[in-house]
Parts: sequence; C-alpha cells; structure tokens
Amino acid sequence: MALTARRRSTGRSLERSNISDSDLSRASTRFTFRVVVWVVVALLALVAAGPLLWLAKSAVSTTQDILRDPFGLWPSGIQWHNLGDAWNQIQIGRFTTNSLLITSGEVIVAVFSAVTLGYVLAILRPRYGPVLNAAIMATLFIPGVISLVPLYLTVIDLGLLDSYAALWLTNGVSAFNVLIMKQYFQTLPPELFEAAKVDGAGPLRILWSIVLPLARPIIGVVALLAFIASWKDFLWPLLALPSPDKQPLSVGLATVAPQADLAMLMAGMFIAVLIPIAVFTIFQKQFLTGAGSAGALKG
Repeated sequence: MALTARRRSTGRSLERSNISDSDLSRASTRFTFRVVVWVVVALLALVAAGPLLWLAKSAVSTTQDILRDPFGLWPSGIQWHNLGDAWNQIQIGRFTTNSLLITSGEVIVAVFSAVTLGYVLAILRPRYGPVLNAAIMATLFIPGVISLVPLYLTVIDLGLLDSYAALWLTNGVSAFNVLIMKQYFQTLPPELFEAAKVDGAGPLRILWSIVLPLARPIIGVVALLAFIASWKDFLWPLLALPSPDKQPLSVGLATVAPQADLAMLMAGMFIAVLIPIAVFTIFQKQFLTGAGSAGALKG
C-alpha cells in the first residue's frame, strides 16, 4: 500500500516494476511478497552466520562427534571444558595475550599516524602536501607481498626482529586510514580554524582543542579497522616473530594445529573469532556513525 500510495503521489508509475499497482493492492500479493523477502533475508543470514554457528557447536563437541557427524545440528554432549583446556593446554591464553599486546600497539600507532598525517594534509596543507599525499596514496596500489622481503631486511638492519615494535611500526601506518581521516577533516568547517588562529591558537592547540574532539567518531573507525587488521594478520607476524613465546593467536593456532586435539583446536579457533566479534558488537554504533561521517561531503 505504501508503494502504491507513493506511486500515485508522484503522479506517475515507476518506469520499471515487476509488480503492478493493482497487484500490490491485493492482500495475497503483499503477503507473498513479504514471505519472499523474509525467506531471502533468512537464507542470507544463514549463509553469513552458518560457519560461526558450526564453529561454536564444534568448540563444545567431542572429537568423535566432529569426525563422525561434522554437520550435526547438536552435539551428543556439551563439553564446556574444551574452552578451558584450549586456554591452558594448547596455550591459547598466552597467544591471546600476545595478540592483545600487538593489537594495542598497532591501534595506537594507527590512530596517531592517521590523525597527524590527515591533519597535515587536510588542515595545514603545506606546499609539499600534494607530493606527500600522492606518495601515501601510491602505497595503496603496492601489494603487501611485494614489500615483505625489503621490509624483513629493514627490520633485521634496525635490530627489531623478534620484537613487537617490528609489528607496531610496520602495520600501524596505513594509507587507507590516512585517507579516511583526511577526508573527514576536510568536512570540518574552516571557520573554526580561522577563528582559533585569530585568538592566537597554534597548530598543536587547534589539533588538540578543536580537531580531536570533533574527530572522535572517525578515530573510533580507524581504531576498529586497525584492530581487525592486526588481529587477523598472519604472514608478517610469522616472519617477524620467530619466537613461539611472542607469536599472536593467528600464528599460534597454526603452530599447535598438527599436535592439538581437534576439539580443543576448534575451541581455540572459536575464542580467536569471538574476541573481534565482541569488540565490533560493542562498538558497532560508533563505527557506523563514524563510517557514515567519513563518507559525508561538505555541502
């Protein structure tokens, strides 16, 4: 009915439609249309959540259940101790702690670099700004695999191999984060900065007192993107952290997989995916708000 009313209010029908106004006025047609929509939504939700639900079921199942009936809807018995066993026996707790340390450092570096570079490019705009902006954006077109060897050699020359700083300094700086931060700063009213300059505020004062309070939504977006990217990174931590005591969860799971019990391994994988999902669920409102602000254009 709403669609029919909208068509009539515009004075003309839509140019293309598979359902006519007369069909939409029928209760049976509207009911069928709603059923189809809900079925499609349910199927999409099942496809999206299916792997996670299967992993959750496997995390509390026995190894025999996983091997005998991997696609069973319910385990023969819920083995809650799998989570504790995975945490202690295959060192998921230690790997998780390492991941949190690595991720925290990378998030701090990501936010700092994105804010400072975005502020320079969007607000200060030095004479060499276009060259710096082009150089930063050019890195978006360089595949990460190509830079692994020179990056590895540089880390060795600086004496950072097998240290968390090797990951903080290399993974923390992201051209994409700088891009979205710069775009957000460009939407801020320039009158604010002009008024602050008249009052005698310098660049650092403007950044601290004006830009940062207004940039909280986009800072949250950058922090969350950096967190997810750091949490799922595998290849570079494998190369930069050869010591098993310092490896993150992504590398640790692959290391213990050949020797670990299948049920405990599934429990460890469930813990690994549960943490970023929980973080995103908690901060999803701020993320969506900031992401929408990042894409807004000043009119």
